[in-house]
Amino acid sequence: MKSSDLVIGPTGLRFLGRRFSCTIGSGGVTHRKREGDGATPRGVHRIVGMLYRPDRMARPADWALPIRPRDLWSDDINDPDYNMMVRAPHGFSHEVLRRADPLYDLVILTDWNWPYAVKGRGSAIFIHRWRKPGHPTTGCVGLDPLALRWIARRIRYDTRLVVL
Repeated sequence: MKSSDLVIGPTGLRFLGRRFSCTIGSGGVTHRKREGDGATPRGVHRIVGMLYRPDRMARPADWALPIRPRDLWSDDINDPDYNMMVRAPHGFSHEVLRRADPLYDLVILTDWNWPYAVKGRGSAIFIHRWRKPGHPTTGCVGLDPLALRWIARRIRYDTRLVVL
């Protein structure tokens, strides 16, 4: 592991010599991730993108892309675009990225089951703000919003998410 890795272990998330409290999926950590299991997949995951709400914050990094009003993420194993960003209207099950609440105001994308998704292996694992401290996610990694912004500004091309 490198100091530029985001490392999740029993004491939280470690990055660039600092520790941050974080939350993971309600299903804990797993080697066998499945769609809807609520688990966070163990392993090494590359950071492949960053999305943000331009109506709610300044661009957090020069490579971050804005979340537009019709942006969605497909989580339907029957969708040919399963585990991909899609646009509304969309006839398959999906998550709305431009939410009314601030949960996805800043989203760091990992390469979990992407870009060539295996159907049923689980859709996107995001790093996003938590609902509240200690409240589990549906499989993603949740952080305090200030910590998330601090981390987002410092991620580089070789940063990885390592879930122990």
